[in-house]
Amino acid sequence: MGRSVLYMSMSLDGFITGPDDGPENGLGTGGERLHEWLGKPTAALPHFDPPGLSGQVFAELMATGAVVVGRKTFEYGQWNGDHHGVPIFIPTRATPLPPQSGWAHFVPDAETAMREAKAAAGERNVMLHGARLAQTLLREGLLDEVEIHLNPLVLGSCRRLFGTDPAELELTRVLATPGVTHLHYRVGAPTSG
Repeated sequence: MGRSVLYMSMSLDGFITGPDDGPENGLGTGGERLHEWLGKPTAALPHFDPPGLSGQVFAELMATGAVVVGRKTFEYGQWNGDHHGVPIFIPTRATPLPPQSGWAHFVPDAETAMREAKAAAGERNVMLHGARLAQTLLREGLLDEVEIHLNPLVLGSCRRLFGTDPAELELTRVLATPGVTHLHYRVGAPTSG
């Protein structure tokens, strides 16, 4: 079975969006700079073709077999119910949105989302999106790996990736590229704090 992997672009001060993020401004003011490592969007799928080692990381991300995403991230992302043609699982306690496609599946909680996503992905990894969801999965011991795309900028405020719960992470790979450093971690057992 594949692993659950959080892929997240982050500023040096730990933020994953700029200020004033919302449905019409998903990355917040200045937050689009966090994704400059992807390069300019292309017309062809998968819409990005970053050079060099960043291209390797992007290819790994696109090889995932399912996605688990927080409801807010799903709504802000405006993916029209599709993320590189794989099933998307959205844990929510609220009333599910009307179906956008056959790809999006609303489930009652994070544990169910991860279990169903891993079953759908088979041998491939499950990609995770969303800070609050990542914090929940990390706390519950349901997150296997973390890939941080660390950007050399300081955003100053908005949405942080990590909360106050302690966690043990083991650095397994560092790929330094122009404009971003890709840091891959294996998640250890949850710690009590």
